[in-house]
Amino acid sequence: MRTFAVSALREPPFPARRHDSTDRLTGESTAWAQSFGLIESGHRLSRLRRADAAGLAGRAAPDGPLDEVRLLTDLISWLFVMDDACDEDGLGAAPTRLAPVVAKLLDVLDGHGEGPVTPSAGPLGAALHDLCRRVRAHGRSALLLRFVSRVRDYLLALLWEASNREHGRAPGVAEYVQMRRHTGGVHPSFALTDLALAGFPGAATRTEPALLTVDTLAADLVCWCNDVFSYSKERSAPDGHNLVTVIARESGRDELAALHAAADRFNDTLSAYLAAEAELLAAGDPAVNQVLAARRNWVRATYDWSLVAARYA
Repeated sequence: MRTFAVSALREPPFPARRHDSTDRLTGESTAWAQSFGLIESGHRLSRLRRADAAGLAGRAAPDGPLDEVRLLTDLISWLFVMDDACDEDGLGAAPTRLAPVVAKLLDVLDGHGEGPVTPSAGPLGAALHDLCRRVRAHGRSALLLRFVSRVRDYLLALLWEASNREHGRAPGVAEYVQMRRHTGGVHPSFALTDLALAGFPGAATRTEPALLTVDTLAADLVCWCNDVFSYSKERSAPDGHNLVTVIARESGRDELAALHAAADRFNDTLSAYLAAEAELLAAGDPAVNQVLAARRNWVRATYDWSLVAARYA
């Protein structure tokens, strides 16, 4: 699938970069996951190592302060563990199985990283509390609220996936496009990437439609790139939560045609992103330009990480 992806996807026209401490972060984040009991030795440890969370974070925030990039790496590790528990270990096979876990994690989010975490939260909850606590320690309440809100969106979207699996339901393309922005865990990752920005724009600028559009386009690019690169791994899954699969089902196209349609969606979205970004860059707002650089790094990081990550080999 990598051969197809490289040939069909337009390479993002942004410089490929990587944080100097990426290799160090690899070991530290794996140790963090083990310290909370997210993984033990054996298959799950190997699976997390193959995911290479530090490789993705190091490319997404190549200039970030070490502590912030470590926090981003730990979040990505947590997301990988959660996704794998749902997709491969059966946690997300039905909403009745997943809902009690999600409820405990929502309790953790409601605490916003303050106070101790209850033992009933389990390893996933304890690790999520640690992430919230560390975000809270930066003293940026608006960003903490944004992070918590985006993780909540992610968890509720996992219940949507679980319901589809239980009922053998295939979502349509429009529905999938909307929900994929949440199941991908991209927006919580954007939030922690922005934590490293010194001059993050205020609320009025942050909610400008043009900047929100760029955010959405960047999230879509991350998700579509991931779906094309991961299709060979996910094609046998009965639930069909992949852009290629939903295009094939809704349109009646064969696999190759659906793959090309998914690649075309990525390429068209990249063109739309570049146009939207150019308009904002022309305004010359330094704070907005920092956000644009961060989104640009994420798009390029996902492409480069997908080329080498053993997760989709």
